[in-house]
Amino acid sequence: MQDMKKDYSNEKARQKYLELIESPEKIPMHFVYDGKEYSGFGGEAFRFTGSEKERNGEKETTTFFYEFNEELTVSLTLNYYNDFGATEWWVWFENKKNTESKVLEHIETRLGFSGNYPVLKGIFGDHVNQYRPYSIPLEKNRVDFCSDHGHATHINFPYFNLEYGDSGVMLAIGWAGTWNAKFYAKGNETTYNACAVPTLKSVLKPGEKVRSASFLMAEYQKRDEDYATNYWRSFYVAHILPKEADGSPIKPFSTCCLAYDTGLPHSDGSISEHYYTWKPSLEKMIEEDCKVDFRWVDAGWYIRPDLQSATPIDLAKHLEDVNKRPEGHEKDWWASTGTWEFDPKKWPGKTFLESTEFARANGMKTLLWFEPERVNDLENLEKNFGYNPEWAICNEEIKKGPWGAKVYVNNLGNQDCYEWTINRILKTLKENKIEMYREDNNSASAKLWDYLDSLDGENRIGITECKIIQRRYEMWDTIIECTTSYGGCSFVDSCCAGGGRNDYESLKRGIPLLRSDSDRRLVAHRLAMTTSFNKWIPFCGANTREKLYPHLKHGDSDRYIFRASYLSVLNVDSQFVYNPDPKNFDVLREGLKEWKKVAPYILKDFYVHTPWHQQTDTTAFTAFSFVDPETEKGVIFAFSQEKCERQKLNISLPYAESGKMYKITDEDTGAEEILSGDNLSYEYTIKFSDKREARLLWIESVK
Repeated sequence: MQDMKKDYSNEKARQKYLELIESPEKIPMHFVYDGKEYSGFGGEAFRFTGSEKERNGEKETTTFFYEFNEELTVSLTLNYYNDFGATEWWVWFENKKNTESKVLEHIETRLGFSGNYPVLKGIFGDHVNQYRPYSIPLEKNRVDFCSDHGHATHINFPYFNLEYGDSGVMLAIGWAGTWNAKFYAKGNETTYNACAVPTLKSVLKPGEKVRSASFLMAEYQKRDEDYATNYWRSFYVAHILPKEADGSPIKPFSTCCLAYDTGLPHSDGSISEHYYTWKPSLEKMIEEDCKVDFRWVDAGWYIRPDLQSATPIDLAKHLEDVNKRPEGHEKDWWASTGTWEFDPKKWPGKTFLESTEFARANGMKTLLWFEPERVNDLENLEKNFGYNPEWAICNEEIKKGPWGAKVYVNNLGNQDCYEWTINRILKTLKENKIEMYREDNNSASAKLWDYLDSLDGENRIGITECKIIQRRYEMWDTIIECTTSYGGCSFVDSCCAGGGRNDYESLKRGIPLLRSDSDRRLVAHRLAMTTSFNKWIPFCGANTREKLYPHLKHGDSDRYIFRASYLSVLNVDSQFVYNPDPKNFDVLREGLKEWKKVAPYILKDFYVHTPWHQQTDTTAFTAFSFVDPETEKGVIFAFSQEKCERQKLNISLPYAESGKMYKITDEDTGAEEILSGDNLSYEYTIKFSDKREARLLWIESVK
């Protein structure tokens, strides 16, 4: 049984932080320079040159400055979050000399924890693993996680829950590129080593600087997975999730992409929108009282580098081309990136600005897709847009993308390349008053980063990745400064071929509007991800249609799908003017109305009541709750999937407190029942009348 009202402050954690501030040589950062290993920041090699301290609400920040070996300038930053007992740190190395430095390598953090029965819990990443959970006893198992392809949260996931003794710790790595983490136990002692750019072995040229990943240690005081989950979620909402420009919390919001509502060729939700297609859709949306918060414009809006429209003219030919890829995709969104100027055939003159102004006048905002790390058709990009082909990274052995297209990684670590790219993006955002920037990345980045390293001379391994990832964070900060300057968003949409860039340093600036491309598949996928991913990243979104494997008619949705999609971001997928089903408007209206009732609870405490199931398993029950511990109100979701043979689900509600009574109200029937917390914490039965049924129950404590 959980204590609903929690105090997450931690005096022991604070004393550890104060000890680090007083003795920086104990800070758990390690690196090798010129073949010698250094631990902490003390000793003859470090000459202290000053420090800065700042307090912002519950966050204390201390930065130390050093001259290291009379060769490098080092700055070390620590943040401490008083209300959660959490500490994070990172370090910068900069060469301000006129000569090349020695080799810098193996920048990592090392931590030790003492306690019986250490168990590592967490989830794997997106892509092939689709956020599958794990629980690994460490007494007999050494665990090594490695992410080496450049998409930080595909395959593996850099967030960890280490239980030991009667408490535990949440650990996270903030880096949008490659990383590794190792856990091993000996007796009661558990060791954790983590680093970004594991292959780093590079000199720093004059003027160059590199940073470590951000490392987060958030210790909690009760060995209980529900407690740990909600400790982390509360910390995430308070200190990782971006805030509005005025400092207020970001509230859940809804979006809708109109690419399927044009009757024109599209590919995976992209390409089809034109200057004449959007207004009928938005007007119908408003007329039917189905208005969303953001109009989502995805890929394909830009002119090709050869100045031709990226729009296929003939639908039949387009579909034929797509089906026999790699041939014929040249007029698709994939092979047209790099210009970041509107296709004048699709959007002549100021027609896109007209669309954003119409949306604003009707209480909606606009988000627009970009992919700045990938370029195409270098010859024409140079000829027509002033791009320097030397900025592009390509290796003939690894140049093929998923559809056979040449893949060139845009080297944002190059200052001139960065300025060319960011200026084009900012120009498009400003001129069209686009409120939210959406960033994708569909390239095999790490291999091409390594390839460019190999061209840069001896002892330059990892330097390309360091520069590009550092510049990405800078780019997002600059874009956010731009969009907020005219009333737009104080965050970006973090997308990377689905859920590939959800490291916590990125999510200080971004929100994953789609936590995975697989969220557009079966409801079973959605429910499996909610019961795993949402323990770690509470602000995220899914699609409201079974899109990639539809068993319903194109464009249809229903209550079952909607309820499985109620997350902080509700991505409405519907058709309004092109071949719509009139019944869908009723479903959409009710879905939006119900989601708005649920939304205030989605960022509160989260409890999963049923075992996790495989994404393709449609035979299981799934049940979970969102509960506000302050008001002691919440919502219970329960799903009987398509092939579930049982009609009764027995669950326990661990947040129900002894000695209290609770009212449970059925959203569909209005039926109420009053039950004791003692009974609910032991067993509560939910009955289903059929398969493929979604139940929504409200719960609140009553006197």
